[in-house]
Amino acid sequence: MENKPKPFMNPYLAGFLLGLVLLASFVITGRGLGASGAAKDVMVTGVMNVAPEYASESAFYDPYFAAEGSPIRSWLVFLAIGVIIGGFVSGAASNRLGFKMERGPRIKPYTRAIFAIAGGLLFGLGAQFGRGCTSGAALSGMAVLSTGGILTMMTIFGSGYLMAWFFRKLWI
Repeated sequence: MENKPKPFMNPYLAGFLLGLVLLASFVITGRGLGASGAAKDVMVTGVMNVAPEYASESAFYDPYFAAEGSPIRSWLVFLAIGVIIGGFVSGAASNRLGFKMERGPRIKPYTRAIFAIAGGLLFGLGAQFGRGCTSGAALSGMAVLSTGGILTMMTIFGSGYLMAWFFRKLWI
């Protein structure tokens, strides 16, 4: 008996469900989604635990010291944990769970890993400069018809298409 992966979800249904999750986020928490806030809360907690003297002297960490409880208890951290668990459950349910690196025929695995890590680091840096990631700045911003959210989404897709042109030979 062959164990074939199930087909992907219909993208229109997936987009509709994402919209419902975003709506629920606004209704329940009063704010939209965003993953970079979770990464920042984890990093702040790490700095506050490893170098408390440095954190107490830096103005950046003042709001975190003034807040009640640990930054790691932020709802965004639990959102990120839920995304990881949900991805694992979804992969297991559709027989797609496993470790593999997708790559084009002209790129070696270590080169692909370097590009993936560099891209992730650049995207994280951009999220800090832009004061939010794509889900926070673009999805949540566009959901409230924010000009900044619309411009952010246009910039993300535009720069993605531009960079894809330069790197397309690695995938074809």
